[in-house]
This record gives sequence, structure tokens and C-alpha cells, in this order.
Amino acid sequence: MIQTAKNSSSKNTLGKSYKLCHQRVIEGLYEKDAQKNKQFPFAVQFMLTELSSNSPFQIVLSAPKRRFRDANQRNRIKRLMRECVRLQKHDLENYLIANNKQLALFLVYIDNQEQTIEFLEKKTKQLFSKIITQLHETN
Repeated sequence: MIQTAKNSSSKNTLGKSYKLCHQRVIEGLYEKDAQKNKQFPFAVQFMLTELSSNSPFQIVLSAPKRRFRDANQRNRIKRLMRECVRLQKHDLENYLIANNKQLALFLVYIDNQEQTIEFLEKKTKQLFSKIITQLHETN
């Protein structure tokens, strides 16, 4: 069962229930007909699926080792991405709850250098808007 819009918007957190851990679902994002989208500096693959948690979406964040050799750089970028998703998730969350859907997301940072948090927040919001539009068009 998916949370109600009232419960999800009252907390501005990105807890453990939003973390995508199931290997089959993650592999399905690359094997099946997952939809893709880019909004520099992010690339995302996503698909509608049944998730084991009550959250409307679950997400995997990735900063490639090929672009960022130091683990502390990768961890910082993932931390910034997590913060941006936490702050901008409400539109996507409300759309999914209203349509009684669940979404699996794989978000990859594709830039070669770290960007500011303000820039990343703006791009995250644009990316989530694109995802909502893409989901709306397919239904």
C-alpha cells in the first residue's frame, strides 16, 4: 500500500524505504524496457514496478568511478544528489500517489566535475518534471 499524500509531504526526509536494494529490480532497469532520460548533469533510467516498500518510488544513486577516482569525491556527489532528491521529491511523489503507481529509479551523475547544490537542485526539479511528463504520456 502506498502512503497517503498527507503523510508523505509532512516529512521532508529520504529514509531507508526510498533506497532501492532489490537486485532483480535494479537489473530490470537495464534489461527490460526501462525508460531513459537525461537532464545534465544527470542521466536516469526508470520503470513502473511493484516495490516491496510503501514508498511511491525507490532510487539508486551512482557517481561513476571512471569519472571520480577518489571515493571521497564519489561519496560527496552522492550525498549532494541525495539531498537534491530529498528536497525536490514532492512533485514526483504526489503524482505517483495520485495515480497509485510505484517507480524504480537509477540516477547517475554524468558530469566530470562537482556542481553547486543550487544548480543540482534546479536540474533535479527539471528532471522530475520530465519524468512526470513521460509517465503521463505513456498512460
